Amino acid sequence: MKKGKFLFFFIFTMILATVIFSSDSKTVVYEQERAAETMDPVMVIDTASFEVLSNVYENLIEPAGTSLTEYKAVLSTNVPSEKDGTILDDGKTYIFHIRQGVRFQNGDLLTPEDVVYSLERDIIVGMAGGNSHELTEPLLPKIGDSYVSSISRWAVKLANVKKWDDLFASDTKVPKNEEYKQALIKTFKLLAKDFEIKGNDVIIHLPHSYSPFFNSIIDSVAMIMDKKWAVAHGAWPGTAETWWKYYNPTRQRDPLYSITNGTGPFQVYEWVKGRQVIMKRFDGYWGEPAKIKYAIIKTVPEFTTRKLDLIRGNADIISVPPQFIGQVKNIKGVVVSENIPELAEYQISFAFSVASHSKYIYSGKLDGNGVPPDFFSNLDIRKGFEYLFPHKLYIKDVWNGLGIEPNSPISKGLLGYDPNMPVYHQDLEKAAEYFKKAYNGEVWKKGFKVAIIYNSTDPTMKQACEILKNYARKVNPKFKVEAVPMLWASLVNSFLENDIPLIALDWFGTSSYDRVYGYLSSHGVYGLALGEKFREFARKEFDPIINAAVSAPTLEEAEKIYKEIGMKTYEQAIMIWLIQPSRQLVYRDWLKGLYPDNYNPFRDKDLVFYHLYKSE
Repeated sequence: MKKGKFLFFFIFTMILATVIFSSDSKTVVYEQERAAETMDPVMVIDTASFEVLSNVYENLIEPAGTSLTEYKAVLSTNVPSEKDGTILDDGKTYIFHIRQGVRFQNGDLLTPEDVVYSLERDIIVGMAGGNSHELTEPLLPKIGDSYVSSISRWAVKLANVKKWDDLFASDTKVPKNEEYKQALIKTFKLLAKDFEIKGNDVIIHLPHSYSPFFNSIIDSVAMIMDKKWAVAHGAWPGTAETWWKYYNPTRQRDPLYSITNGTGPFQVYEWVKGRQVIMKRFDGYWGEPAKIKYAIIKTVPEFTTRKLDLIRGNADIISVPPQFIGQVKNIKGVVVSENIPELAEYQISFAFSVASHSKYIYSGKLDGNGVPPDFFSNLDIRKGFEYLFPHKLYIKDVWNGLGIEPNSPISKGLLGYDPNMPVYHQDLEKAAEYFKKAYNGEVWKKGFKVAIIYNSTDPTMKQACEILKNYARKVNPKFKVEAVPMLWASLVNSFLENDIPLIALDWFGTSSYDRVYGYLSSHGVYGLALGEKFREFARKEFDPIINAAVSAPTLEEAEKIYKEIGMKTYEQAIMIWLIQPSRQLVYRDWLKGLYPDNYNPFRDKDLVFYHLYKSE
């Protein structure tokens, strides 16, 4: 068959399949701008992938209702508590009664061994920039007074080498010698001794008390998977002797990259990368079966197309940028639910240093045609940029007022949020004052050129970057900020490779610790992406105080420390906090089971199809 005919046949089949599914009262179609990047839970760092997998896989426990502090049993039949004797040893031992009779989507029965394997694998895979730190910190012993965010740190310590790559022969994962191999095996045993299986119970022995442990189980992407199935498909076999071969793979080389087998109410029926995911109801689900048969998540970058599909009934629910909410409010048969609480924050981040070969610093020198790699390690530069941005105008005009101005990494609603904390407001005279001080006046005299990167499918970020660009030029015509769009997958890779000096991103986290760790720790995802100069700064200024917050004996003491962290981010002008948005749901009135039934702050980026159905 000729290529042109094949392409036509493929597109026609895709359109026909979507129309058939869409016309079915047992099918829900959701259109959004982003595309899933992986089907392996432990490799997820994007919301689009998690949106799929949170309908396919399950955790031991989940949040109860809209609470951030109460939980319900899922694959465990209990939520451990001191009252019933399933939390012991001053909060260091947790006993989970594993639900019996639960089947994976390939028919295998859930066992306690699957639970242990899944939790261990999350730490073993340890993808750079991922979420494995949320389990690694409670489950591995501290090094000195510091929590360990990656299993590789213990391997490096036990082998007495400087870095992970020193353990292996060049460009391989073969240990250089028997001593290093034994250090790697001993590292795994530090993790393995945390787990005990007695009958149908999984008993977890933490090496230290860790107050946010329940949140770690929920926030991490260590959803429970079938060990036998995973191993059969080439995943880590569960052995101490081989774990390092599976550490920090690239997404495409991950053996579970494109396949799934969960215990959840839906299973992946088809994934067309970059286009759509079709999920089918799992009729062997241990709970009540879902009301709908199919759930389709389509990637449709253009809002106009999503809007037309909603009007025509080809989509049941769509994502709508806040500036376009007015366009869907008065459409017959369309419901708009506004101002749903959300725990996301949007920000512009400064890389304290970037790779010297980065094309986004242009000349790489302070000569008017670029910036040096460590340009944003200068506090005067960061403060100058802070005073450029018109926060209130941005929220009003770009977001239609649908959100509030954040003042630190800690969102309103989380422990340590302080509404009285100072914030930066646009003040172009102050901006000029700080820019004139920077680099002994050379910045003001010569000017600079630097790129700010944003997700090409997010118009709110585009406008934030354009606003910053325009006001920089207004302060000094020699200041050139180039707003550069980038596809999401490329953006994530470049960000994690420390290639981007200035970036507009959003971040979602459901605990104060998750927020300050992700943004500010030398081991967090931003710590990886913002350069060695940032990590040096964070090791001194943030790591000790973050450890103190999570180790605080009372909530009152933790709250005080989180406020101190927030104030330090203001004083050091760490990021430009743009908005803590509220969420909007836009859907056809025949779709039922949405907010508030379908909302939980731990999952407010996800659409939980299990609750949805269509009225006749």
